[in-house]
Amino acid sequence: MHDRPIAEKIDPSLAAELRRPLPTYRAVFNSGMTAIALLLTALAILPLGSILLEILIRGGQNFSWAVFTNIPAPVGVTDVPNGFGNAILGTLMMVGIASAIAIPVGVLTGIFLSEFGRGTKIGNSIRFIITILTGIPSIIAGVFAYGVLILNKVTQFSAVAGGFALAVIMLPIVALTTEEALKLIPNHQRLGSAALGANRLQTTFRVVVAAAIPAITTGVLLAVARAAGETAPLLFTALFSISWPDGLFNPTPALSVLIYNYANSPDIGQNQMAWTAALVLVGLVLCISIISRIVTRRKQ
Repeated sequence: MHDRPIAEKIDPSLAAELRRPLPTYRAVFNSGMTAIALLLTALAILPLGSILLEILIRGGQNFSWAVFTNIPAPVGVTDVPNGFGNAILGTLMMVGIASAIAIPVGVLTGIFLSEFGRGTKIGNSIRFIITILTGIPSIIAGVFAYGVLILNKVTQFSAVAGGFALAVIMLPIVALTTEEALKLIPNHQRLGSAALGANRLQTTFRVVVAAAIPAITTGVLLAVARAAGETAPLLFTALFSISWPDGLFNPTPALSVLIYNYANSPDIGQNQMAWTAALVLVGLVLCISIISRIVTRRKQ
């Protein structure tokens, strides 16, 4: 009896009603709403596609292997290789420092807010502060890092100062996305783990966090992408350099600052290289996203 189709278990008249096609006005309404949704989706994607196409066309004109292996050539000099490998390396250094600070702290904060501090006064206070931090302009994070590290002589303009400023920007994004990712895990998984004898910490880290890793990864990538494209905080903390990075405690170049400087330059050659640097920056974020997705999928 249990193997019979569902349609045979219900009343024949109800089954016939289920098989009856939609009335004409409902079919037209459904098709119209679908068309409107597709049109609005296309309109939302159009600006993004236009930006990417413009970057590909203009940035691809000067794109070559030399941009990864050379430093910027002096203005007006055309007989030497021109690139921005130093800015790529500096960006990776500062984003790496920021990730090392913000990801562990942000993920643990999100875990606390979702699993241990939900409904408590301290949890609500922390969530309120983090929510406010997400709306603070990035230049404020740069001023804060400048005041804490550079004015207090903790360090000079450097990759460490720049990474700290980017970590301030990344932290609330990672924390809030982690909290929301953990809230999406059904409560019966927690109850099932507790029924099998797992304590609260084991349930949280081996069941809940493990199930939410893909969503947490998405939040981390959003934070990394934003940090990689920030300019204002680095102007206050890392400055810039036309040479290769000289350690973590000296002025360090970055792709975003190079794009800002080249876009404002009166030299046409530097304007064109700004588009190429933008193309490399977009490609860098895309590569990080693809690699993390592959790693996450293999873990699952």
